[in-house]
Amino acid sequence: MKETIVVRGMTCRHCVMAVEKAIERLPGVESVFVDLESGRVEITGTGEMSKDSIRASVEDEGYFVES
Repeated sequence: MKETIVVRGMTCRHCVMAVEKAIERLPGVESVFVDLESGRVEITGTGEMSKDSIRASVEDEGYFVES
């Protein structure tokens, strides 16, 4: 399963690492790739991944997930 989301509010490599770590902690997530310039985040994992939990974990870090 692959999900792509757009995250706003990231301005530096520290932001990228915070988003990556937040998503990597979720059940079913196998890999995360964040492109700082575009804000695109590609997430690969199993069927256990939940888009709602991905959104919540990113927003808990202080960033905004576009719908």
